[in-house]
Amino acid sequence: MRAALRIFVLAILVAIGFAATAAAADYKIEKAGAPPEELAPTVRETLAAEGVRVVGPEGPLCEIWLRKAVPTRSGAAMELGIAYPQVAEGTLVGVIRFFAEAKDFRQLQAKPGVYTLRYALHPADGNHMGVAAQRDFLLLAPAAVDTNPAGVTYNAAVDLSRKASGTNHPSIWSLEPAAEEVTEPKLRHKEEENHWVLELPVQMQAQGGPATTHTLALVIVGSAPEA
Repeated sequence: MRAALRIFVLAILVAIGFAATAAAADYKIEKAGAPPEELAPTVRETLAAEGVRVVGPEGPLCEIWLRKAVPTRSGAAMELGIAYPQVAEGTLVGVIRFFAEAKDFRQLQAKPGVYTLRYALHPADGNHMGVAAQRDFLLLAPAAVDTNPAGVTYNAAVDLSRKASGTNHPSIWSLEPAAEEVTEPKLRHKEEENHWVLELPVQMQAQGGPATTHTLALVIVGSAPEA
């Protein structure tokens, strides 16, 4: 009886191991081609020539293109709860194309299509407590209405993003500190939260200064605990 019990427990553990391995293989990354033709030419020309495709259990989920160099501010000080203080709110960081309906960090739906991604911080008020460990997000905006790569104000970025969510709340996609510096795209699974984090090398450049390589970590699948 004890031998049979041990065999049963071992079988359960093996099954769990296989299930964990399968879960970790649910999403993968591939190379994507040139930026979408749907973009305004002024936006398209700021982007890297090659993007990254995220493929899920049901096929391609999205493709992302970052800027050739994301504009930054000189001398930005590190602040608690902010992972990318050198990037000004409203800065265009890149572009994303969804092949299927997706859900943002608050479970708001985003329809298939092409969107810009602008950097923003969620307000430091009681309404956003516990949304994420840090305040950094990218805001989705339909490419058809966001046609100028220049930086915009926080309020303008939020207004543009409401057109993506179709609600009074912007479509928010959480950024987090990178687990490590990467030289090529990497997909990381955070099992406890069941988040899939896309880590991308990105060039950042202050006006008149040299470009430096950093890592941008974007939660591409997963939501806030209270969503």
